[in-house]
Amino acid sequence: MTAAVEDFLAMLAAQRGAAANTLAAYRRDLEGASEAVGPLDSAGRDDLARLGRAWADLAPSTVARKVSALRQFYGFLVDEGLREDDPSPALPRPATRRPLPRVLDHGEVEALFRRAEEEASGDKPLAVRQLALLELLYGSGLRASELVSLPLAAVPRDAPFLTVSGKGGQARMVPVGGRARQALSRWLALRPAGGRYLFPSRGGAHLTRVRLFQILKALAARAGLAPEKVSPHVLRHAFATHLLEGGADLRVLQSLLGHADIATTQIYTHVDSARLVALVNQRHPLADRGRRD
Repeated sequence: MTAAVEDFLAMLAAQRGAAANTLAAYRRDLEGASEAVGPLDSAGRDDLARLGRAWADLAPSTVARKVSALRQFYGFLVDEGLREDDPSPALPRPATRRPLPRVLDHGEVEALFRRAEEEASGDKPLAVRQLALLELLYGSGLRASELVSLPLAAVPRDAPFLTVSGKGGQARMVPVGGRARQALSRWLALRPAGGRYLFPSRGGAHLTRVRLFQILKALAARAGLAPEKVSPHVLRHAFATHLLEGGADLRVLQSLLGHADIATTQIYTHVDSARLVALVNQRHPLADRGRRD
C-alpha cells in the first residue's frame, strides 16, 4: 500500500475513531481495488470504470461498500492537496436496498427466555451466565462485541446503568432493567474470581463472539426455535423494534443503540411499518373478504 493509503487509514483512526476491524476492512477494499487497476494514487476515471467488470460477480451491497471506501479515499487526497481531480464519479453505482433486519416476534422472545429461565433455576454457573447474556442482549440492545468485552468495572453497584465502549471507542451509558440486574447479580455471585472481564473465559481473556453465537443457537434449538433465526444481532434488532412498537422516541433509540447517524436507526421505522401493513392485511375486514373472493 502507498503512503497515501496509510495516511488515509491513519486519518480514519485519529479523526473518526475508526475501530481496528473497520480499518482492516478499508485496507482490504483498497488493496483489492489496487490489484485490479494499479496504484490508486494515480488511477484515472478510465481505470476506476474497469472496476465494474472486476466486481461483476459481487453482491450489490459489497460493491457499494468498496465504492464508499474509494470515494472517501479520493476525497481525502483532494482535501490534502495530493490530487487536483477526483476520479471517483467513474466508479460503478450499484442499486442497493438495505435489507430489513430479521426480528424475533414477542412469542419467540418469550420462548427463548422461558427456556433460559428454566435452565437457570438452579445455581449452575453456565446456565446463569447464559441468562445474563440473554438479558443484556435483548434488555439493553448491546452489540455482541460490546457484550463479551464488558469489563467487570462497567457494572456499577448502585446505578442501573452500564458503561459501554462501542464502535470507534465511543462510550455511552446503557440502562439495565430490573430483570437484567437480577440476572447480573446472580452471575456475579457465581462468576469465577479474578480477571477483568464480566464474562471471562479460560486463560484470562473474555468470552468470544463465536462462543456467544454458539450459546444462543444451542439455546434456540432447545427452546423449539430455528437456530438460524437467532443471533446476538437479531436480539439487538428485537430490542430496538419492540421499543419502537412501545412508543420509544427515535432519538432515544439512537442513543441507546450507539448509532452515530440517525439514518441507521431509521431502518426500524421501516420494520415497524412492515409489521403494520402485515397486520392490516391479516386483520382488516376487507382483507378477509379478498381471501374469500
